[in-house]
Amino acid sequence: MLDLTVIILTLNEEIHIKRCLDRIMPIAKKVYIVDSPSTDNTAKIATECGAEVVVNKWPGSHAKQLNWALDNLDIQTEWVLRLDADEYLTDELISELNENLPQIEDNISAVVLPLKRMFMGRHIKHGTADVFMIRIFRKGKVRCEERLMDEHMSILEGETTTFKGAFVDDNINSIGFFTEKHNGYATKEAIVAICDEFGLKTSKGELSEITKAKRAQKDKYYSMPLFFRAFIYFCLRYFIRGGILDGKEGFLWHFLQGWWYRTLVDAKIFEIKSKCGDNKNKIKEYIKANYNIEL
Repeated sequence: MLDLTVIILTLNEEIHIKRCLDRIMPIAKKVYIVDSPSTDNTAKIATECGAEVVVNKWPGSHAKQLNWALDNLDIQTEWVLRLDADEYLTDELISELNENLPQIEDNISAVVLPLKRMFMGRHIKHGTADVFMIRIFRKGKVRCEERLMDEHMSILEGETTTFKGAFVDDNINSIGFFTEKHNGYATKEAIVAICDEFGLKTSKGELSEITKAKRAQKDKYYSMPLFFRAFIYFCLRYFIRGGILDGKEGFLWHFLQGWWYRTLVDAKIFEIKSKCGDNKNKIKEYIKANYNIEL
């Protein structure tokens, strides 16, 4: 068993939690479920699987919830793995963890993992660049970036290494759930874009080179004209980068996540600017009044 604690943030994840836990319980010394709390059977299933459930009222963002967990849970292992309930580890990653994690050099504070994305039961192989994320890190060496959306892990000290084995993002809820969830994401991303443009809020912490490169690409995207950029982004993903090769599921993924979602973000940005112009105080007041988010 690895010297590893797993932290999973949950809210009504009974459909996913057993699948996630079945893959990690045999290899981790400790698994914590930080529940928001759920109103379904998430906590019951997690307890039956052998995880410890800790309830903490939702603080407003994944970053704050994860940092609360890092500060308050009794983590006694050297390494920490952060997972979402709708994610799980591949066999390749489990083997790599067992073989390589105990032998990592002392100067390495975090491990970057590749993401394998599933949508409607299909592996989405084309259309977007490969995604890598810091998900494993030494206790006390990494914090979650305080950011409303698209938060990443900030390295306090040390370097990173990258494993070849992937973790899988495979949410099996309905399309209705997907669109409702992404409507909420669109609100947060629009607010983050507004904040970045007007300097209303900044993130703290040293980010990985992968994250810095990703942010630089997003800055280029947001420098393009409103709405037009969403259309161009979809065409790039679906036609030029080969998203069309992933069948009907690929079309739905790239249309919904690459065009509809991005257009919705732009619509919310347009709405805020139309109401408030470039008046920072008005923007703050509008966001607080309409989305209950304090800047």
